[in-house]
Amino acid sequence: MSRRALTLLVAGFLVLSLGIVGALMKVPYVVLSPGPTENTIGDVDKKPVITISGRQTYPTSGALSLVTVAYQGGPSSRIDLLTALRGWIDPSVAVVPEETIFPDTRSQKEVERENSVEMTNSQDFATAAALTELKIPYETVVSVVSTDKGKPADGKLLKGDEVNAVNGKRAADVEGVAAAVKALKPGDSVTFNVTRGKGRLDVTVPTVGGAGGKTVVGMVMQEKYKFPFDVDINVGDVGGPSAGLMFSLGILDKLTPGELTGGKHIAGTGTIDQKGTVGPIGGIAQKMVGARKSGATVFLTPADNCAEAVKAVPEGLRLVKAETLHGAVLALDALRTGKGAVQSCAG
Repeated sequence: MSRRALTLLVAGFLVLSLGIVGALMKVPYVVLSPGPTENTIGDVDKKPVITISGRQTYPTSGALSLVTVAYQGGPSSRIDLLTALRGWIDPSVAVVPEETIFPDTRSQKEVERENSVEMTNSQDFATAAALTELKIPYETVVSVVSTDKGKPADGKLLKGDEVNAVNGKRAADVEGVAAAVKALKPGDSVTFNVTRGKGRLDVTVPTVGGAGGKTVVGMVMQEKYKFPFDVDINVGDVGGPSAGLMFSLGILDKLTPGELTGGKHIAGTGTIDQKGTVGPIGGIAQKMVGARKSGATVFLTPADNCAEAVKAVPEGLRLVKAETLHGAVLALDALRTGKGAVQSCAG
């Protein structure tokens, strides 16, 4: 056998060996890639993404698309080395350490469960933000999520209790309840008026000192909302809070005459709170790629993600900075009518 043939044989053997090793070797990385998009004023699985009952709605056109990030990997299904290498080569894909997505303190199932809860909460926040923008009144309720074992609230306050008042003063929100407790000295008692089932009762709980010297009773709360009509959101197997802005815009579009998009395909992302503040998200590069592939020409971008987005924006996609729901509505009005300024991520 000639030296050249031997060299080629050895090289081929090494390449094959490396390929086999790469295919078998599992690595602690997660591949993030552009996920599917869903039009919030359209349908998914032949069912409207947003259904509003008990209130007049109006026709819509175009698209207000939420965007997602798909992932491969995780502690229970690690990717192989070749998959990671392909991801590092592909500019539309991110390969990140496993602990970035799945911290050591939480299992993969726990992270996925938290994403599902965050999606549900984002839908409530989105509805509240849309109604706030439209000046439609609704009721805010402070609900007990859980209590800390061994702390004073354990066994006295129950999951699902709605806190109406603290020491006789109305409980407007979670911050207000927490502030009322923190204002007391450890050892003082605090009386919560709560709705439990169909009745109301007073529950008196002693306080203790917590982390940083703060006065606590040991409970976890969240705000829930009672709306004057039903808003049902159907997105299938999508998790996380980043679709909040697009849910709000979809609800607004259905509740108001005229068409918010002007027939354009608008995509976007961003968390939202009940006041309409848009917050940052992860995976902005992958989400922009997914948006452009779906046909979007405008991308509503959280202000805190703008610097990163500008560096990776696909050709043909216009970035519009979104700091609040109200600002996003004004931007869409300006794009539709050609009147008014549209704030760009580029400044």
